[in-house]
Amino acid sequence: MSCASCQSNNQAEFPAEVLIHFNGLRHVDNPGVLTFPTLSVCLDCGLSRFTTPEPELQTLANGVAADARRQSSPDKPRAA
Repeated sequence: MSCASCQSNNQAEFPAEVLIHFNGLRHVDNPGVLTFPTLSVCLDCGLSRFTTPEPELQTLANGVAADARRQSSPDKPRAA
């Protein structure tokens, strides 16, 4: 497969360790989602890509859905 950025065929695959964090201060205590994908790197322009494995993808989807539910729920009164 050629590079999506520069159309080069000069690519290599590397084992990787990726820690994906959720956005925002409300997730500061969330350790994130650790995944070990194969990283495809274009050796000409540096574009890199990977596919998130299914178990980690499900964890991310559940976290995003929970975040959306929290944002759409009415504000609860705060304790003083």
